[in-house]
Amino acid sequence: MESLYLLIPIALLFCVIVIRLLIWAIDSGQYEDLDKEASRILMEEETGKQNPGPKEGDNGAD
Repeated sequence: MESLYLLIPIALLFCVIVIRLLIWAIDSGQYEDLDKEASRILMEEETGKQNPGPKEGDNGAD
């Protein structure tokens, strides 16, 4: 029973922190336009934006 005097305030503090973080995320726009980010990985990038990778014979050391 005595442990509840410690655990209940800790649980309430944890709930308040989680609710504050959720409100911050909603206000800062973290949950806006979820469809765009979900489909972005499926779209092909333009050829000019792609990284060509290392050249043949290039070991990357400068």
